[in-house]
Amino acid sequence: MVGYDPSSQSPALSPEAAALAGSAAGMVTRALISPFDVLKIRFQLQIERLSSRRPEGKYWGVLQAARCIHSEEGICAFWKGHVPAQLLSICYGAVQFASFECLTEVVHKSTPYDSQTAGVHFICGGLAACSATVVCQPLDTLRTRFAAQGEPKVYRNLRHAVSTMWRSEGTLTFYRGLSPTLMAVFPYAGLQFFFYNVFKKVLAPPPKAGKSGGNLRSLVCGSGAGMISKTLTYPFDLFKKRLQVGGFEAARMQFGQVRNYQGLMDCVVQIAKEEGGKGFFKGLSPSLLKAALSTGFTFFWYEFFVNVLHNIKERQTTNTSPK
Repeated sequence: MVGYDPSSQSPALSPEAAALAGSAAGMVTRALISPFDVLKIRFQLQIERLSSRRPEGKYWGVLQAARCIHSEEGICAFWKGHVPAQLLSICYGAVQFASFECLTEVVHKSTPYDSQTAGVHFICGGLAACSATVVCQPLDTLRTRFAAQGEPKVYRNLRHAVSTMWRSEGTLTFYRGLSPTLMAVFPYAGLQFFFYNVFKKVLAPPPKAGKSGGNLRSLVCGSGAGMISKTLTYPFDLFKKRLQVGGFEAARMQFGQVRNYQGLMDCVVQIAKEEGGKGFFKGLSPSLLKAALSTGFTFFWYEFFVNVLHNIKERQTTNTSPK
């Protein structure tokens, strides 16, 4: 089970081990789900109303968008921004899971609450994600810029993107969209850990069954938790993406109209006025698919690497113990 578990026979996970397992889980997961992230971002940044009968924008369906991107930009386009995205995933996974393990241990030892309850996981998961978000927001902005640009490219590489944004837009541009991100990430991550905890307990095998199928349960529970949490908090993710590409018209004009927003509330009002209620959920389909895979694989690989680290530590202890 994720989080500090006093009933576990294994020793408590150190912050360093949690950070290592979290970063490894983030790295593997990012490589697998990058195409869905690119599709989601393209839909989120498209201003035109969505309509399958009379499509106004460049993209109006997941398969259509995938074919369009592939024909115009090639297969590598689905991994645009992969370098900053990988740095983001590695950094975010390390900070989030190390913070979560520490917070659940503090709660268990300093309060009367059990660290393995769903409510505690909601609070600790949200706080851990906020910490990771503040640390990793510049990488998230870079990832969004790279995924948004079409052909010809505006930024040649990561170094060029950082220097260009720094000179032309200033330091604060790397933290664009931070407000809606923090507003969304606490409930989103909190709900992920909450529902993962609930599903793991509901799908727990009988005592006599042992731990068989544990990895598959982690994948299923994580996927369900990811889809529910993403649906409930999706509009904030869209607001963040729109704000992050402010001042990036050179790339955005290649797949639709351009809008500049003065802030979060202006963004909300303009989307409601010009795009309607459906505008708040543009890109939800690829986002749900991505959330199911991303969250499922993240918990799957995190528990996998935690078990690997525990096994390595046990072997070292066995080899060094006196016979």
